[in-house]
Amino acid sequence: APPHPGQDHGFAPDHEPADGEQFVLGPATTLRAIHTPGHASNHVCWLLQQERLLFTGDHVMQGSTVVINPPDGDMGAYLRSLQALLALELDWFAPGHGWLVAQPHALVRALVAHRRAREAKVVEALAALGPCAVEALVPRVYDDVPADRFPIAARSLLAHLLALRDEGAAAESHGVWRLTGAAEGGTSRAALPPGT
Repeated sequence: APPHPGQDHGFAPDHEPADGEQFVLGPATTLRAIHTPGHASNHVCWLLQQERLLFTGDHVMQGSTVVINPPDGDMGAYLRSLQALLALELDWFAPGHGWLVAQPHALVRALVAHRRAREAKVVEALAALGPCAVEALVPRVYDDVPADRFPIAARSLLAHLLALRDEGAAAESHGVWRLTGAAEGGTSRAALPPGT
């Protein structure tokens, strides 16, 4: 994660777990590391295999979406990490915020749909407004969010724009964003299958 004044800069882990690495804690207790970049590049969820319970940390929260805050937050990586969770046999999420979540795959599908719908609003706003800065897009893209949350919404909006840029659907010059390629023709990336 990028440096922050509230961080303990002297901390160094004894061991950095690799994706898929397993830790046997007892005869019926195995934790497996699941690398889930997106909210942060080094985010890891922990699968309690025997219980099919995933400790999601900040990757998936109960009752709320996660802020994706560039540069360390990456919307494309976040969506890919969500999709990867669908391949796991899971009965429960234990999020870092909120309560236990049953039917975790349904929640993952809802989160992906929410992000794709928000992405569609980004594309629609850029098509309607033309080239503009993030601040001009926020009220239109986040018209369902109270205005006092616009500064945080702007961070996730930037993450969407960066993902669109990485996929060739948007470009930025001196803080001004515009559509490119297929998006200019009105094709919303949100309408495409996940991962495209």
